[in-house]
Amino acid sequence: MKYTRRLFGLGNIYDTKASDELFALAMRENARFQYDNCADYRRILDEFSFSPDMIRGTDDLARLPFLPTLYFKHHDLFSLPDSRMLIRATSSGTSGAMSNVGFDLKTLAFGARMVINVGRYHKLWSPVPTNYIIFGYQPTKTNKTAVSKTALGFTFFAPAKSRTFALEITKNGYELSWERVTDALKLASRSRFPLRTIGFPAYTYFLLRDLKARGVTYKMPPGSMVTLGGGWKQFYAEQPDKKEFYALVRDVLGIDEDHVIEFFGAVEHPILYTDCRFHHFHIPVYSRVIIRDPDDFSPVECGRAGLINLLTPMMQSGPLLSVMTDDLGILHDEGCPCGAPSPWLEIIGRVGISDVMTCAAGAQEYLKEQS
Repeated sequence: MKYTRRLFGLGNIYDTKASDELFALAMRENARFQYDNCADYRRILDEFSFSPDMIRGTDDLARLPFLPTLYFKHHDLFSLPDSRMLIRATSSGTSGAMSNVGFDLKTLAFGARMVINVGRYHKLWSPVPTNYIIFGYQPTKTNKTAVSKTALGFTFFAPAKSRTFALEITKNGYELSWERVTDALKLASRSRFPLRTIGFPAYTYFLLRDLKARGVTYKMPPGSMVTLGGGWKQFYAEQPDKKEFYALVRDVLGIDEDHVIEFFGAVEHPILYTDCRFHHFHIPVYSRVIIRDPDDFSPVECGRAGLINLLTPMMQSGPLLSVMTDDLGILHDEGCPCGAPSPWLEIIGRVGISDVMTCAAGAQEYLKEQS
């Protein structure tokens, strides 16, 4: 995986044009490894007459057969034995089924380089002890969800003075306690150390909305930030306008908009997308994004909405090179005032489960037409 190692060592994380050739080489290298080591994936590529050697440049990536996230929720695809998997992770399972992925040493090493570089660029690393509030699950040995692992991992960007989880494990399972969280907010406002929150944006929003309705406000120490990750899931219909959310954070916690940071990712595509100060998800050098027409899966030009197809050569442990999500988005390439040169992804919603099933069923016909 020499090309993948070089790709994830790049520190100029948003110079996608300069890294196009290396990205294509890494994708071809990974596709060849998956083809040789995962019999199910080899059958998929053979069915569509696609060879890894057909990847000669980034323009060829649109022809690489993609797999819907729904497929991973019902099929386990691995290219390494269980003994090589150091970490197992699953999706949240809000639809009733969960994707199951594994992380071997090389994949974890690639991910660590990415996190170091992304954290450095976005100034997430700090030596200052920090109070953390996690709007998510307390990690346990039995909880293998990726969202619980990544939320805990976030608390290592700065030394953790304290960690408070909104969802703590009890003898009856996970229980949500707003009282525990509000007590932690009160203590954090009196501390000389900054606060960082991380977790489901819906939980963050509901609590702050409730506090404001009750007239409860705090003034958090300098350097505090609100970070969001995990998506809105079943609460998508209640998602507020972003400006409304930022104003709510400022009114209740005294934290300005430039200290509200959002992450985007998926267990089937564990790339760290971090929004810039204008809240745009720029595409890092470690991935590429294709927006596809929901009807025939053909790539659409920048500025048009469609299904989000995510690509990365990061995962050695399984064939997650090209994954079709159930998210709708728009890719923009007109530039951003923040100065990052790569295109940025606007996520505009999710398709329903019936639509995902239709897309998954139609993918085979699309790919046959392309082969």
